[in-house]
Amino acid sequence: MSQTKRPTSPHLQVYSWSLEMALSILHRATGAALGGGAILITWWLIAVATGPDAYDQFRTIMGGIIGKTVLFGFTFALMLHLCNGIRHLFWDMGTGFELEDTHRSSKLVLLSSIVLTLISWAIGYGMI
Repeated sequence: MSQTKRPTSPHLQVYSWSLEMALSILHRATGAALGGGAILITWWLIAVATGPDAYDQFRTIMGGIIGKTVLFGFTFALMLHLCNGIRHLFWDMGTGFELEDTHRSSKLVLLSSIVLTLISWAIGYGMI
């Protein structure tokens, strides 16, 4: 067999990153992250059902800076996946495929995800 050098896929050299491309990847990543968040919710429910000591341990871990960062990331992943999923529902109906529409909806998805995350945390801390 001869060893011929075949070119690599041109996607690395040809395509430039766009918000739409990043949101497509993030939609898949947030879907996987929500699986990890389901484990956190399960841990919380088990801690509540087990008793005060287990719940205090959960609150201690999740009340720290690392726990709050994880919870904030989980909230953002949930909101981004939700907003992008709504955009996909419109796409399933056959609307929003024009280039200008995809740019606009990508910015709207990202902005609304950030706003919904901040509103959720503001409500959680009693600011609203």
